Amino acid sequence: MAMLGKRRPRRERSGVSGLQKRQPPLGAPVASGEPDVRDDDARDDEPRGVVIERLAHDGRGLAHDAAGKTLFVEGALPGERVDAAVHLTRKRFDEAHVRELLEGSPERVTPPCAHYGRCGGCDLQHLAVPAQRRHKLAVLIDLLARQGVDTPDEPQLLAGADHGYRRRARLGVKVGAEGQVHLGFRAHHSHRLVDIERCTILVPTLDVLLVPLHRQVASLDAPRQVGHLELLDSDQGAVLLVRQLKEHAGDRERWLAFAAQHRLHLAWLAGRESPSLEWLTPTPALSVRVPSASGASAAAGELTLGFAPGDFLQANAEVNRQMVATALTWLESLEGAVLLDLFAGVGNFSLPLASAGAKVTAVEGSPTMVERLTDNARANSREQPLTVEARQGNLNDAEVVKALLAEIAPDTLLLDPPRDGADAVCSALAASPVPRVLYVSCDPATLARDAARLVHSGYRLTRLAVADMFVHTSHLESMLLFEHPRTEQRRQGATPDG
Repeated sequence: MAMLGKRRPRRERSGVSGLQKRQPPLGAPVASGEPDVRDDDARDDEPRGVVIERLAHDGRGLAHDAAGKTLFVEGALPGERVDAAVHLTRKRFDEAHVRELLEGSPERVTPPCAHYGRCGGCDLQHLAVPAQRRHKLAVLIDLLARQGVDTPDEPQLLAGADHGYRRRARLGVKVGAEGQVHLGFRAHHSHRLVDIERCTILVPTLDVLLVPLHRQVASLDAPRQVGHLELLDSDQGAVLLVRQLKEHAGDRERWLAFAAQHRLHLAWLAGRESPSLEWLTPTPALSVRVPSASGASAAAGELTLGFAPGDFLQANAEVNRQMVATALTWLESLEGAVLLDLFAGVGNFSLPLASAGAKVTAVEGSPTMVERLTDNARANSREQPLTVEARQGNLNDAEVVKALLAEIAPDTLLLDPPRDGADAVCSALAASPVPRVLYVSCDPATLARDAARLVHSGYRLTRLAVADMFVHTSHLESMLLFEHPRTEQRRQGATPDG
């Protein structure tokens, strides 16, 4: 990135900055009948820059230079003409950023965050929110189509507020050579920290802590011993976790005073090799809420999910509630259903599905998550009995998944895997199909790969939705419902002849 904004040397392939038409070197002979055009006296009527053709999946503008080479331009929108500066050259494409906007798009807006362009997050702030969401819908359809998966309808959109939605964040801490303290998020494609004083996407209870936290770290005796800070919002209030690399008694007391001043739950994760979590304030029973079957579309009827720092928790509470409600709507008639929930976490889907009458077996790779899920099922069964059995299992092993399918014989399967997807699960489903599969994904590329395997093994895609979990970014979550015609009669309780 050291050459950002600088003119690159002339190359025969694509000329200056990879954007202008090929020109002969200065002093070279000009063929008869051709105008003598040079960098210094280019024709005034020749259009400058490149025109952005569309957005790539990651939100960058896509164009082609005069030599036909693909160009990915950060911060550019479809239809715009930009003067782009190439900052990385590859064999098949170049990467660039906007040096000057020559013709703008009507969908370009002023980014709402003062840190846009420096902070590495929220890279689509220059695009109007409705256009961001249309782009995400198109990305999902395109990635599925590339794998030969047809979509039955336009995806359903699950979306909430475009600001103040993020309920968890991790802040980097760095102390410079002269003792200056930096606290914030990483710059784009860099390990450098950008000092953040205000974050428009954080929930207000966390956003107001950014400036006080910067002052707090700067006041410590040993700020270099702070690895990072984590902020969480819960029903019990804001939580601050301090990653302390080396114990420091004086700074421990300073953090306690800070927590008291700002009414925070304070956790201390100390040690380099095997850090241990310690609550410096009284240990809270942290929880968040999700809809139950009776409250999927109403204010009443909620379940509580207990969690601890380090547990996976969806960042956008409002959109997560919509995803749970959508699962309950799509998987209708769950009374008595045998349901297998894979990558179940603390029970985000398991408990709501059980509240609809399903007999749920929830499987997680982490023993800690299994214990937490068991506790959550027990706590939410006081008023309404929930049939949930939590198990630990390696879901990246197809044989383990096949054994689960054979033992439980589910008529419905829900999976919510990490970014790597669920290759082993889909392999097992191809051999032992389940009538209905609801796939919740945080990575559309691995989802498309796994969807293709399911479709090619006999499943058909019947419903899909895009969840705009992270507004102002190119990241998208999605939900796909698959049904297997040959096994559907088993779910309905019919015999092969009936």
